[in-house]
Amino acid sequence: MNKKPLSFCALFASLMFIGKFASAAEMPIAIAIHGGAGTIEKSKFTPEKEQAYRAKLQEAVEAGYAVLDKGGSSLDAITQAVTILENSPYFNAGKGAVYTHDEEHELDASIMFGKTREAGAVAGVKHIENPIHLARLVMEESVHVMLSGQGAEVFAQQQGVQLVDNKVFDTPHRYKALERAKDKMEKAKQQNKEYQAAHQSLDVEYKVGTVGAVALDKSGNIAAATSTGGMTNKRYGRIGDSPVIGAGTFADNASCAVSATGHGEYFIRYNVAADICARVQYQGKTIAEAGKTVIHDVLLPVGGTGGVIIVDTQGNISMPFNTRGMYRASKTNTQPTKVGIFKHD
Repeated sequence: MNKKPLSFCALFASLMFIGKFASAAEMPIAIAIHGGAGTIEKSKFTPEKEQAYRAKLQEAVEAGYAVLDKGGSSLDAITQAVTILENSPYFNAGKGAVYTHDEEHELDASIMFGKTREAGAVAGVKHIENPIHLARLVMEESVHVMLSGQGAEVFAQQQGVQLVDNKVFDTPHRYKALERAKDKMEKAKQQNKEYQAAHQSLDVEYKVGTVGAVALDKSGNIAAATSTGGMTNKRYGRIGDSPVIGAGTFADNASCAVSATGHGEYFIRYNVAADICARVQYQGKTIAEAGKTVIHDVLLPVGGTGGVIIVDTQGNISMPFNTRGMYRASKTNTQPTKVGIFKHD
């Protein structure tokens, strides 16, 4: 029996369906992560240490990518990736957080969703195992954008988050770094009594260190997240750029998603994350052009050190930095996993 040929309308509808299916299948997905930028020199790494850092970066970026590959949201992907980095003692966030002057740990984090520009942040929390989770709860379950200190922890408890002892963030190598920083500042104070001048004598390595992630999902939405233990030997409840929307974290589907790492005071003053996205949106720059301009031409001449990871809604990734190294990794549906530590990786 001969089948009745399709009418023109039916044929057109079938082709449209196939076209939409193919388009959906080809939607780009992408993720990039960082574990901080700074004075990262290959000579200071044993082969075993370098491999351990690379393995953790690869684990985090591939865990985030797996979420995207299964159709998960960019928010879920970056939360997954940053959680892994927070749980590692290698990076200055969560378990690997640096010490304050008072030998405690004060943690900051933020997250932002590019579709709606909703955002959440926490600053100066001491008893939150994964600050990025609390930042997301602030975004999704509160009427605020940023909560700090004790108030943030009261909110956390109301949301069912268990508080942890601050000592769970203790690590021997971070304590040694605190001792070195205090010793350097004490020697500097003997020459100049001002705290500001003494603090400026500290090397870059004491002033930087963050983790972060940016991602694009199959729905075309981008997101960014950043988490940190802040600055070694920090005092007076100092807050850096990581929890500041526009400085350390920014995401807007109209431009790009950015997570920053570096000397936070400069990233706040120059509104780095939002500035990069503004150059993309209003000047028509690529993320590579915008990122390079801000990191190398705006920040570096005034003494701002660090880097950023950037993704746009086409799945392009850029990871510029002006320091000797930046822990970083990326993966897209068209590019395999890439992991880098040093400048020429």
